[in-house]
Amino acid sequence: MGSREFSIIRPMSNRRAFLKFVAASPLLAVVPGLAEAFQQGDLEQAQYALDVFDIEAAAQKVVPPAHWGYLMSGVDGEVTLRANRDGYNRYQLKARRFVDVSRIDTSIELFGAKFSSPVLMCPIGSAGAFHPDGEVGAARAAQVKNQLLVLSTQASKSVEEVVKARSGPVWFQLYTTPDFDITTKLLRRAEAAGCAAVAITVDLPAGRNTVTGTRLARQDTRTCGACHTDATGNRMTPRSGTGTATKPMFSGINMQGVGLTSATLTWDFIKRVRDVTKMKVLIKGLEDGEDAALAVQNGADGIVISNHGGRATETGRGTIESVAEVAAAVRGRVPILVDGGVRRGTDVFKALALGANAVGVGRPYIWGLAAFGQPGVERVLDILNNELRLAMVGCGTRTIREITAAALIDTRRG
Repeated sequence: MGSREFSIIRPMSNRRAFLKFVAASPLLAVVPGLAEAFQQGDLEQAQYALDVFDIEAAAQKVVPPAHWGYLMSGVDGEVTLRANRDGYNRYQLKARRFVDVSRIDTSIELFGAKFSSPVLMCPIGSAGAFHPDGEVGAARAAQVKNQLLVLSTQASKSVEEVVKARSGPVWFQLYTTPDFDITTKLLRRAEAAGCAAVAITVDLPAGRNTVTGTRLARQDTRTCGACHTDATGNRMTPRSGTGTATKPMFSGINMQGVGLTSATLTWDFIKRVRDVTKMKVLIKGLEDGEDAALAVQNGADGIVISNHGGRATETGRGTIESVAEVAAAVRGRVPILVDGGVRRGTDVFKALALGANAVGVGRPYIWGLAAFGQPGVERVLDILNNELRLAMVGCGTRTIREITAAALIDTRRG
């Protein structure tokens, strides 16, 4: 090789260019572990993430231990947490050919509002612990991508701020509290802010045992005791010295001795809620077909199949396992949503095929928020929506309505 050939080589100007060069190199195929090393490398921008697990790795590097533990913890031995994810492996997709898939429509409609896809953003409390923008950053991403956002009672930002940032449909997730007067105030404030629906959480009637969250909190060198309590397992629940919770949703409400949840709920609670709000009423936390049928019988407008992301009862059963049962009980009378363990667009496809109308993600979009703010949330939504679109193409399903159980193989049944 002559000197002229050497002269055309230029030093790479930045680390990203170098990574792109190496990523295209045959070395990745022949050097053991090299591909994995680059796959897990630092992300400089959200757009470089190839799947949500890239985003997770980036988030873990910037989130302190106690907050990471709060986000990632399941309960007890975390069998249910793992089952949420592993349950999707039970199902395989049936590929279909010679179908015109040049146009794919992922849009859905819920209670008269249209969204770009069935991927919805689940309520997660204390989003401000992961990025200063908190739920407002998530709402802005939801606005850009036209996705449904469900706001937690435990949000770090006010419901008014979040609805304004979304500039479109927002649903409110309700922790019931044992005091219906407080519950009424929460409902009326959410409705006045513009929330279109309320999802009543019923899967945490009497606390929980978040072992991983507690362990990681002990490893954190910061002093968190002044503003956080773990009496009910809700480590990210701040209190003031006067007994008034400092989360925006409880502004002006004395919470002295009042918990977030109630162990005395009965089906009559749905009627009581409907009597004080015009919002659509969904029940969040059902996993049983009989309960789902009773919810509809008692006036629920929708069902959210959920085990609180593996953070409620340690059933050992993933939420995907409940979808077909609940769908059979509901018989199309109200929308069915499901969350828990969703990490791929193919997971969304499988849940829809089993009978869900929309599918929630929680931890993944918070990873995006923690690592990159609003752009990170947008990237997570883009990844999941693109994976869903590709699954629809491969299975010959051009609209969400065309996704049925015929597109699945249940490996337990052969």
